Amino acid sequence: MASWLSTHAPKRFDELAIALSIREQFIRASLAGNPPHLLITGPAGVGKTAAWRLVARQVLGPGWKATCHVLQARDLARQAGAMKTFEEFLRPAGLQSSDTLASRTSLDAFDRNMWSGDVGEAPCGEEIPMEFGRAPVSRLIVIEDADHLGFRRQPYLRRMMESESHTTRFIFTARAPSRIIDALRSRMQHIRIPAIESDEIVATVRKVASLENITLAEGMAEDLAHIADGNLRKALFTTELLARRNMTGERNRLYEVVSESTLQHARRMIELALRGRVIEWRWEKQQGRNIKTLEGAMGQLDEMMGAHALDAEDIVHQIHMELVGSRLMLAPELRNEMLDALADCDVSLRRTIHSRIQIEHFLHLVSAAGRRHGLNMS
Repeated sequence: MASWLSTHAPKRFDELAIALSIREQFIRASLAGNPPHLLITGPAGVGKTAAWRLVARQVLGPGWKATCHVLQARDLARQAGAMKTFEEFLRPAGLQSSDTLASRTSLDAFDRNMWSGDVGEAPCGEEIPMEFGRAPVSRLIVIEDADHLGFRRQPYLRRMMESESHTTRFIFTARAPSRIIDALRSRMQHIRIPAIESDEIVATVRKVASLENITLAEGMAEDLAHIADGNLRKALFTTELLARRNMTGERNRLYEVVSESTLQHARRMIELALRGRVIEWRWEKQQGRNIKTLEGAMGQLDEMMGAHALDAEDIVHQIHMELVGSRLMLAPELRNEMLDALADCDVSLRRTIHSRIQIEHFLHLVSAAGRRHGLNMS
């Protein structure tokens, strides 16, 4: 069953829960005769992915999915052979080939009437007319979480953007634009989406609940907006979780459900770290290919930051609740060591934009503490 995040994703720019001035920037970029490369930034859950998908649909036409290529840079940061994976994505014909993804022109872009069936309305209300004598943009390369690319890979993209992207455009999304090199940022139009206003979150939650025939308890939409703290994805995810448990009519159960769903991951993450299982890998088959996926404590961290849309501060809070609770049976000395490490982590989070690094460091400190107390032999 598809999640509400996908089934109720915006199909038009005016459905994005962002300020009108920002929507207009996306519309102008999408309708431009020579569309710019885009850098879309903002905190978690504000609609960066929804926005670039609308841009892709408008620029490429009804068959946009066939020539829109997406790379998740966050995955590169935590897998072996990341540079090879990155180069194979950009050079699908082989690393020694001069043919690149950016240099390929798709014929689909020259005949947008070839698509039949229900392709849906264009996000701006109408398709872009073909202009005689001009080769249309026929391919988009999207780098999600581009602030995780690292400084070694970014010059590679800059050269490709300059010399080979005649009918191709790049779209980057990022939370921390300062981690994108100036040479790339200067070649892109930067559109920043701020945290979503509470009123917009309340309206969107109520709209989706109505479409799903769900009745929300009085004040629950406002409570969801408060918990989400500007993160619309988190608000919708939590609403769907409540609906699946038939709890949307019980306002007093909201905080209980939110804590319960994430505390289990926090507890499991701590237990794995104490046993020295901070980073583990597992091979699994996805779409006919063997993919290396992250497990262990880091895998639990991914689940909390991704599926549950928790920020680093939320995760610190969940870890603290576990450490001072009664479910984890820990020696007093070990518990105190972990609380000290967590306090240092909390202070560090207020001084950096690289929040995940601080939590990963905390997990390694927990692993070292577990080793000293005889809980792991790694």
